[in-house]
Amino acid sequence: MVTVQEQGDTVVFTVEGWHKLWAMRSELRIPRTHILGARRDPEASKAWGIRAPGTHIPGLLKAGTFYFDNTGDNKPTFLDVQHRENTVVIDLADEEYNRLIIEVADPDEVVALFGPAAAT
Repeated sequence: MVTVQEQGDTVVFTVEGWHKLWAMRSELRIPRTHILGARRDPEASKAWGIRAPGTHIPGLLKAGTFYFDNTGDNKPTFLDVQHRENTVVIDLADEEYNRLIIEVADPDEVVALFGPAAAT
């Protein structure tokens, strides 16, 4: 699971617990202006891609950096999802990742924080 906290003009995404090990990241700091929007999408974590580095246990967990063929920009996606019903997709610009697919405690709160994102 990932917690989301605004710190001035930066948004801090903190990977919690053992997920730090599985995702091989503990935190992402992204300028607020680089966040294009957010949407709930429980199906987003089902996408198949090349894991580099990360963890994928089918039906249980997907965490880490993944490359997907359908993004068109050759940038990776960061994932950390165990319970798909709490999945939020956050679209990014001018960042290492093109989007974040993360599990959060309150998806509606995170979507409200960033506004709607265009469906990809």
